[in-house]
Amino acid sequence: MKLFVPAETRPGERRVAMIPDLVGRLAPLGIEVTIESGAGTHAFATDEAYLAAGATIASAGDVDRLLGEADVVASVRPLDPERVRRLRKGSLALSFLQPGTDVEVLRAGRESGVTLMSFDLIPRISRAQSMDALSSQSLVTGYRAALVAADRLPSFFPLFMTAAGTVQAARVLVLGAGVAGLQAIATAKRLGAVVSAYDVRAASADEVRSMGGTFISLDLDALEGTGGYAREMSDDRAQRQRDLLAPYLAASDAVITTAAVPGRQAPLLVTRAMVEGMKPGSVVVDLAAETGGNVEGSKPGEEVRVGQVSIWGARDMASELPVHASRLYSMNVINVLGLLVKDGDLAIDTEDEIVSGAAVLLAGEPHHPGAFTALGIEQPPKDPEPPVSAPSEGGS
Repeated sequence: MKLFVPAETRPGERRVAMIPDLVGRLAPLGIEVTIESGAGTHAFATDEAYLAAGATIASAGDVDRLLGEADVVASVRPLDPERVRRLRKGSLALSFLQPGTDVEVLRAGRESGVTLMSFDLIPRISRAQSMDALSSQSLVTGYRAALVAADRLPSFFPLFMTAAGTVQAARVLVLGAGVAGLQAIATAKRLGAVVSAYDVRAASADEVRSMGGTFISLDLDALEGTGGYAREMSDDRAQRQRDLLAPYLAASDAVITTAAVPGRQAPLLVTRAMVEGMKPGSVVVDLAAETGGNVEGSKPGEEVRVGQVSIWGARDMASELPVHASRLYSMNVINVLGLLVKDGDLAIDTEDEIVSGAAVLLAGEPHHPGAFTALGIEQPPKDPEPPVSAPSEGGS
């Protein structure tokens, strides 16, 4: 079976879908690996290192042919629609992919009759943890967010006791305690800051404390969603939350926002008025800037000033640490292929909840509800569940 890893084409993307050190782990699956020349340059993975690991290196001029020959094409960002059209019918393209925004990619996939699977849609279940690229990349972005906040804050993070007097530790507030938020808490704590955090999920309190942070309770109803995510809130509830959070922002030197709802616009957690109420010189880091932003006025890849407060909008955050981001992503790719490849051949088992959850198109046909919506196709009704005559073992 043939795996092809092309160079990323999106500007600013520095990750690669497979690193040389991990190529050898695909051999037991019967997978031959071909890498486009220069694909790993930004992650400091040389063509020579790939060759030494047993991969084949292809020139840019061979990419179209290899796309048409590969059984699996793995990338970080979705392939360009033109590249998807060159894929062989029945082959698999594996990447991050949002059905609602990557509509042209879906249309190209329908034309080519290929299967598209997305790391954005891997279910948050125990069995899929090793395949969960959203979590692995969030680890990177949470760590990086704390470093950005420390770098841009015009004062120290840690407490210093000196002959000239005591310098108080910075107060850092993290909004959202998923993987990125927890890593931001842990990193800011290691840098010496006093860290507090808030999340709409009550279960996050113990996780925040385990990272050394103080959990903020706002006396609001918890909003537990499915798959480990928070669910959306009403406008009234969102406004009450912002009102209650405002004093905590005003007391903070740095704020890091990480809240996201998969496939939808990021919730607005911080208004301009809340930013204006912060201390001069304070810093806000918005990890959700690319999906609408948790902070009013944030812009992806830009630093915006609101009075004397700086708002830094994240863009391609994981790409700023491409070495370890690529390593983690490569392991996610390997673990997914371990599920999908049997005896050297692709075996797409839609009865498996991981496969079914991550599949956007199957052999060119929409599978994920978001794909039906994006393509303007009516989703067929599900077959009714058969009547249950007696309890059975292992029920859900």
